[in-house]
Amino acid sequence: MARSNAKVGLMAAAIAISMVGVGFAAVPLYRIFCQVTGFGGTTMRVDAAQAATVVATQKPIVIRFDANQRDGLPWEFKPERPTDTVSIGAKDMSIFIAKNLSNEPVTGTATFNVTPELAGKYFNKIQCFCFTEQTLQPGQQVRMPVLYYVDPKIMSDPETKDIEEITLSYTFYPVENPKTVDRASEGS
Repeated sequence: MARSNAKVGLMAAAIAISMVGVGFAAVPLYRIFCQVTGFGGTTMRVDAAQAATVVATQKPIVIRFDANQRDGLPWEFKPERPTDTVSIGAKDMSIFIAKNLSNEPVTGTATFNVTPELAGKYFNKIQCFCFTEQTLQPGQQVRMPVLYYVDPKIMSDPETKDIEEITLSYTFYPVENPKTVDRASEGS
């Protein structure tokens, strides 16, 4: 009986340890899943070499830009232009403007998504300020580029072929313990 209880106890402990491990792995695994599938409006990240292989089409699509900042981040943050019409597959750049309204350096990091969510897997970013933390000095204003394209495969997907407008949305959050590199001045 004691041997059976010890066996059950060891199995319960192994299950508990496994559950803790799964709990810690869930966030990174979910992030990878979203980046691979575009789930939840997550955009794709590509390098310049990949982007160079994409052929632009004649079909236009409207890209709407949205900018937000969370409480606790004393910034003004907005797109330079609220919309742009681009050819699907053509590389384009949008500029966002951020200004630190405080009297001290402030670091922020941006989260992003696109709507409709199904378009996420076709919205490709080549370069984006959202890939790194941004530190703005007191009163500093910066122009932050996003280089992107919409993959022509969006036109052959039955669920996305009729999409005529995509909204790219960013929300900046304050960073509690910023890295020491000033990425805003690098134009990343």
